[in-house]
Amino acid sequence: MRLLLLGTDGCHLCDEAQTLLNDNNITVVEYIDIAQHEEWQAQFALHIPVLYHVETQRYLAWRFDSPALLSFIESLKYD
Repeated sequence: MRLLLLGTDGCHLCDEAQTLLNDNNITVVEYIDIAQHEEWQAQFALHIPVLYHVETQRYLAWRFDSPALLSFIESLKYD
């Protein structure tokens, strides 16, 4: 399962999302700065941080908590 955390440098909400991922032992995440990717910037700039599942192109936009995060991860197992 390949997950990306989409955000930008200096984004305090992105830091909060990373902490939440760490607290839930979700370590398969690669951080992507959307400022370097015009297509993702256009789509996600108003929603960062975003947890993005590469294989299904499904995503979970901020503001998510542990139950929402774990539910999203669990749902990916059945796609």
